[in-house]
Amino acid sequence: MGNFLSNAYNEPREVKSVYFPEFEEKLPSLEGKTIAITGCTTGTGLIAAQTCAKKGASNVLMLNRSSERAQAAEEKVKSFVQDGSTTSVITISCDLQDFGSVKEAIETIKSKYEEIDVICNNAGVMALDDYATKDGYDVQMQTNHLSHFLLTKELFPLLKRAQEIRGEARIVNHSSLARTGGGDIEAKYFGKNGGDLGGNHNGWMFSGPKWKRYSQTKLANSVFTAALAAKLNDSNDKLCKNIKAVVAAPGLAATNLQVTTNKSGGMDGNIWIMRFSQSAEDGTMPLLSAMFDSTTENGNFWEPSGKANFSGPATKVEYDKFTQNKESAKILWKASEEVCGKFDL
Repeated sequence: MGNFLSNAYNEPREVKSVYFPEFEEKLPSLEGKTIAITGCTTGTGLIAAQTCAKKGASNVLMLNRSSERAQAAEEKVKSFVQDGSTTSVITISCDLQDFGSVKEAIETIKSKYEEIDVICNNAGVMALDDYATKDGYDVQMQTNHLSHFLLTKELFPLLKRAQEIRGEARIVNHSSLARTGGGDIEAKYFGKNGGDLGGNHNGWMFSGPKWKRYSQTKLANSVFTAALAAKLNDSNDKLCKNIKAVVAAPGLAATNLQVTTNKSGGMDGNIWIMRFSQSAEDGTMPLLSAMFDSTTENGNFWEPSGKANFSGPATKVEYDKFTQNKESAKILWKASEEVCGKFDL
């Protein structure tokens, strides 16, 4: 890999998993469940999909952009299906940077499945340049939040059906330590302002407009969860009573996310921080806990338990002050509905 964590950081740092083998062993059987996961060609999404296959989920739906990498990921996940298991693993083409593609994926899912037990909104991009998607929105916000809001809204009836049949369903969003780095939610980051949100300057130590936009998206993930959890609690629909909105953050995990950001200049010489990272598997434990841990309740936040929440076993944490901001929840919900349509529970 060349000099340790040099600027030529072209693949994830190799880190031995400390906790994951024992953690995975204790996860429950997923027999009968249908799990949909976005962004699962590499990293935490791929590990989550592999774990679903290994634990016997009936259907593992891998929502990825069509590519050779997506097909390779599907074949890898299939290799984790246990002998004698009837687990089905399929790729559903879904480009989160294109609302048309997301809507096609939604229709594909609705045509093939009557219920979904877990929607895992895992996919994310980090510290990309200031440019718009074909729909006109900031590439980070559309990828990390808006398309996930749309998926969740449109597939919500399938979650209700799973809850009716098996007693619960979950919506799991993937946030980050970066959620606290950009202040409270600001409406402008959700609008058709792609390419006009501060430019590409990098500040000192993960600051500047690239990171501000990223922080807004990761805060959007946690605020969306908190707002949705509150709406589920307040719903008069009995089929919403055991649908759980949950959020996780991976700490500092060695995945392709940092590699991609470093190649585009987003790390700006700060790739050295990866010397403190844990393995991608250990970084997936909070996500899998949010998806499947039997103690998980509506509104929970799972994150590593170690120093600065960088690493360690998954634990439930309190919402930070930015996630708890009621005005941020109102701004996010209004702005997201303006883009994706009304979300009635």
